[in-house]
Amino acid sequence: MERLVKVVWVLVMLVVLGGLVTGCAAGTGKYSGDEPAGFWVGIWHGVISVVTLIIHIFKDGVRVYEINNTGGWYDFGFLLGVICVWGGGSGVSCARSKRRKKEDGEWDEVCSKVEKKIKRKMRDWAEAEPDEDWDEVEKKLEGKLRDKLRRWAESED
Repeated sequence: MERLVKVVWVLVMLVVLGGLVTGCAAGTGKYSGDEPAGFWVGIWHGVISVVTLIIHIFKDGVRVYEINNTGGWYDFGFLLGVICVWGGGSGVSCARSKRRKKEDGEWDEVCSKVEKKIKRKMRDWAEAEPDEDWDEVEKKLEGKLRDKLRRWAESED
């Protein structure tokens, strides 16, 4: 019995909400050339555009977009409303950003491992040859690494 009451309550709320939304839908004749729809109405029509589109499919008297509008400001509001519902393109950039962070993390891990290995080899070399001029060795090593990296990067193209 309790479940039936919940279902009936949800259905009543959907009908009331549907009535409210359709009462404010675009293209219903509520606005005219004397009183055009403005910026705030454009935002509302953008927000309810999905619902209005569904209603428009079944009822010819309702349009998704209000024809009697103020022009650019209504259009701007409409687009803001649509973006509020659909979210713009930020989801794509977020996914790209997550992928880039993952790749950066992988590169950081590789760089850390390479750095540790080079330090270990350098330490072993320093212990094997204590009288070596380490400033000169450092310059040679940097030069060789730059050359190898440059050749590697050019070969990838």
